[in-house]
Amino acid sequence: MTTRDQSPLAAVRTPAVRPPADSTEVADRVRAAVVAVPGVADMHSGSFGEVATYLPGRKVDGVRVRTDVTEVDVVLDWGVHVLETADRDRASVQAITGPTVTVVIQDVAAPPGAADATQ
Repeated sequence: MTTRDQSPLAAVRTPAVRPPADSTEVADRVRAAVVAVPGVADMHSGSFGEVATYLPGRKVDGVRVRTDVTEVDVVLDWGVHVLETADRDRASVQAITGPTVTVVIQDVAAPPGAADATQ
C-alpha cells in the first residue's frame, strides 16, 4: 500500500495506547523527578484535565504514561531558562521511562510579588 492509498484520517483511527501495567509506580516516580528539577513550579493537567495518568481511585496530574511515550506538562518558575529546564525535565524522566519523552511547558508562574503590584 502506498501513502496515497491511506486515508488522511488513518492516524485518528489508530487505537488508543494503554498505559503499561506498572504505571502506578512509574507515574509517581516521574512526577517526583520532574518537580525536583529546579525551575519547575508545578505540574499542569492541560486545559481540560486531559494530561494525567488515571489510577484506581486517583490520578497523577501532568503525567501521561503510555507504552510508546511519556508526556509531562509543567508550569515553570518565572525567569528560568525554558529550554534548559525542559532538557533537565526530559533527562530526569528518561532515566525512569526510556528515551521517548515529551515535555510540554503549559504555563509560567507569576513573578514573585506580582500579586502585590496589582493592589
